[in-house]
Amino acid sequence: MDTNFFGFRIVENLQKFGKDIKKEELNYHQKRVLISKEFTFDAAHHLHCYEGKCKNLHGHTYKVILAVSGLTNEIGLVIDFGDLKSIWKDKIEIYLDHRYLNETLPSMNTTAENMVVWMYEKLKLELKQYNNDIQQLRVEYIKLYETPTSFAEARREWMG
Repeated sequence: MDTNFFGFRIVENLQKFGKDIKKEELNYHQKRVLISKEFTFDAAHHLHCYEGKCKNLHGHTYKVILAVSGLTNEIGLVIDFGDLKSIWKDKIEIYLDHRYLNETLPSMNTTAENMVVWMYEKLKLELKQYNNDIQQLRVEYIKLYETPTSFAEARREWMG
């Protein structure tokens, strides 16, 4: 019997794996699904060969959205959100957060356009260790917001 308190329902009989739901029922479909995770980081940079404010050293609070697609695995996941977070934290963000980007990124003008392609390539490389023939994981896009209203985007179909 379920009990109601202040409009909240308390579940008294939790579904039990193996009894109420079987392993073969965990993955509901065989469709490609896109998942995404959003992060922020703070960094400083300046642009070369540019006549405008950004030629001077300045900083941003960047926002980045990573989007990965794949077929769901036997329990219904494309990739664990925690794994995507680990890739970001351990393999990409270490070059970005509270850094002088002109120093930590490869030789490039640190435009949002260049940075988003670098991020795409890094994520694609790191995703290989999680990929398999069944799930067919792939980076679909990365959006990098330099300000709340200005962003650059790298999409799979553009990356060749």
